[in-house]
Amino acid sequence: MGEEAAGALERYLERGRGLLAVSREADSGPGAAGRLLLSRSGRPLLTSDIRRLVVKYSRLAGIDAASPHMLRHAYATHMLERGADLRAIQELLGHASVSTTQVYTHVSGAHLRRTYDLHHPRA
Repeated sequence: MGEEAAGALERYLERGRGLLAVSREADSGPGAAGRLLLSRSGRPLLTSDIRRLVVKYSRLAGIDAASPHMLRHAYATHMLERGADLRAIQELLGHASVSTTQVYTHVSGAHLRRTYDLHHPRA
């Protein structure tokens, strides 16, 4: 996790999550214990909630509706195109097999050309 993300997570845990978890316990509903992300009402967020939020905020940003999967794919592709090792990306994504990671990381033609020009002895 990068420093900026770690800082944001720390602020959320210190300032926001605790209040949400307490408000949910007062309702005596299903507890939020062990869950990181909570809704405004203190309910643990489901994957469908996360997807809905990503779509909502991508539209508000004026871009085509995105999905968590699209963000994951873009993350892996950008890492690869900026020189990250495929094995490192596999670890970051939590894949058991590097072949699964290869599916996520399509390589642009321009990136292939730059790599060839940079590394091939006859380029």
